[in-house]
Amino acid sequence: MSGTVLVLGGRSEIGVAVAERLIARGARTVVLAARRSHDLDDEEARLIKAGARRVDRVEFDADDLATHRPMLDEVIARHGALDVVVTAFGILGDQRRAEVDAAHAVAVVHTDYTAHVSVLTHLAAVLRAQGHGRLVVFSSVAGVRVRRANYVYGSAKAGLDGFASGLADALAGSGVRLLLVRPGFVVGRMTRGMSPAPLSSTPEQVADATVRALVRGRGEVWVPGTLRPVFAGMRVLPRALWRRLPR
Repeated sequence: MSGTVLVLGGRSEIGVAVAERLIARGARTVVLAARRSHDLDDEEARLIKAGARRVDRVEFDADDLATHRPMLDEVIARHGALDVVVTAFGILGDQRRAEVDAAHAVAVVHTDYTAHVSVLTHLAAVLRAQGHGRLVVFSSVAGVRVRRANYVYGSAKAGLDGFASGLADALAGSGVRLLLVRPGFVVGRMTRGMSPAPLSSTPEQVADATVRALVRGRGEVWVPGTLRPVFAGMRVLPRALWRRLPR
């Protein structure tokens, strides 16, 4: 695997871990896109240590939709064609606050769904025009069947999962492929202070599964894989029982 890897959400633990593994498979350049891109020294050092020939940074505010295409044009002007693009940005939000604060609920959905729709639509056009490329989109098992305990975040992920699934079909035959990743609970910075759910993973485990799926040309992957049959059963769990699940 050669070429340029773009990580949207450049300080994401999972995004950086995926980039590390792609470097090991031959990626030469990694572009980290994030707000406060000047403050990515640790992430850049980690990727240089992993063997990247070049690590670039670009300012990216996912919530500012009007800046998405200019940001992508800037990256392409600097580095040419994109080989892999990883959309690794998002927020968990505060469910209790979101239930009484409509602005907060909308902010979660805007970042976790609307911003993804915007940037993925631009990316699809860019990659179609170059005739190749791979998109990695991180959904969540939280969106497979939305639970009472985190329904604002879960509903955004449900929307993203559906959008990405449809986009993958729309890209068929274009030379562009989309990998949809459905992790369970990930023990990391985003979930610090929370008790891990059953079948939890680390960012490194999610990255390992993601890159294996990329190499194999798969269209979707659950992390860990045992969650797929578990959620097949959960889809038919009676609603009275489902609403009592803590997370």
